[in-house]
Amino acid sequence: MLTLLKNKKILLGVSGGIAVYKACDLTSKLVQQGADVRVMMTENATKFVSPLTFQALSRNDVYIDTFDEKDPNKIAHIDVADWAEIAIIAPATANIISKLSYGIADDMLTTTLLATRADVYIAPAMNVHMYQHPAVMENMQKLENWGYYFIEPGAGYLACGYVGKGRLEEPLSIVRVIEEHQGRAQLLAGKKVLVSAGPTREVVDPVRFFSNRSSGRMGFAIAEAAAKFGAEVTLVTGPVELETSHPNIRRVDVISAQDMYDAMWDHFELADIVVKSAAVSDYRPINMHSEKVKKQSGPLTIEMERTKDILQSLGEAKKAQYLVGFAAETSNAFEYGKEKLAKKYLDAIVINNVAEEGAGFAGDTNAVTYLNKDFTTIELPLASKDEIAEQILTFIEQDMKDDAK
Repeated sequence: MLTLLKNKKILLGVSGGIAVYKACDLTSKLVQQGADVRVMMTENATKFVSPLTFQALSRNDVYIDTFDEKDPNKIAHIDVADWAEIAIIAPATANIISKLSYGIADDMLTTTLLATRADVYIAPAMNVHMYQHPAVMENMQKLENWGYYFIEPGAGYLACGYVGKGRLEEPLSIVRVIEEHQGRAQLLAGKKVLVSAGPTREVVDPVRFFSNRSSGRMGFAIAEAAAKFGAEVTLVTGPVELETSHPNIRRVDVISAQDMYDAMWDHFELADIVVKSAAVSDYRPINMHSEKVKKQSGPLTIEMERTKDILQSLGEAKKAQYLVGFAAETSNAFEYGKEKLAKKYLDAIVINNVAEEGAGFAGDTNAVTYLNKDFTTIELPLASKDEIAEQILTFIEQDMKDDAK
């Protein structure tokens, strides 16, 4: 029996397509799960199904007109936007997807969706060729990048007579997808997660520094995924060209290995989970020149010294923290990773061979091996760094559960 939607405040947005009839069934199923459902329809949607049907099924007033203000003490679309914990658009036509991707708010539904802070789930329904049109695909990708969740349409016979992908997913499947996602959103609720990301820079003179190729994308993906899973996240990052968007992420920008060492220790004690994915410089110049070093006729020698080993120092001091390191190698990756796991007192390590195609620095994909202290080995094939991050955190959460038994 599904129960995660019980007492949830759900806004169901219904746009104008033949699949509106399925939205009636979806309304009923959400109510049966114990959700408080309010339906908002576009004008075109009312041409397919009467608002009275949704009113009867939801047991709430149905919203259509932005300017139909039933309560003078409230602005209806803002009130509903603030009220909703979950918003679902089903069916979502190509038109409403395009409007949302461009920030157009020309009716009550689009206006409300722009104002809400709720999780928004979009269930597309349209002709197969419309669904595959580059403009529609681009708009969906843009919305997904902004944090909207898509429930893929099914394939089959469409109302237009075509057979293909574009049919609104079945109501029960929509409910199950949302239930599963909401459950994952609480995976790390109450946990404090500390993540390090990106490279460090070790200054030679005012214009030169030593660094590495790390873009920070993997660490940022882990921070974003942890925040989506309900954690309170502190992200310590070296110099990168990346932004953070989730309100649960506190970002700390650093430059050098010493800066990162200090920042990690500032937040380590209160952390439940620590993921050190930063590519920290192993060496730094002993002397930093205050003036630019001039070109010489012969070779230039810069004397270097070891930086502090952040991961090992954390491993030696950890108490209840679950500590995860990364091993980016170019050969014998698994052997080096396994050695690092033991040497640095880690609970788990994420190993990747950056020489493999698609798994190097700066890209959007990765392929890794997750190895925990019990030597349980899980291979994660090439996928987006966002997907890899979610899987890593799922394994960490499961390992912590197992340790607590």
